[in-house]
Amino acid sequence: MRLVNMLQAKSTLSKLVEEIEQGKQTEIVIARNGRPAAKLVPIDTAPTDERIGVAKGKFKAPDDIDTHNDEIARLFLNGASS
Repeated sequence: MRLVNMLQAKSTLSKLVEEIEQGKQTEIVIARNGRPAAKLVPIDTAPTDERIGVAKGKFKAPDDIDTHNDEIARLFLNGASS
């Protein structure tokens, strides 16, 4: 873990991000007035398994699923009056 102050982080952000991307640092803590305030860490890599279509075949949408689309759109766009 590397600790940098706010001013240093502001002036060297690109370099700090590069260090994280290249694996030179696993986390960089940014301090304000000597106190840790934020942590710069690598983002998790995207899941390798496809998520689109994960529910395919698990349920059947009714044929009339779009019947009330106009009413729903009106409620959202114009607001509902009670």
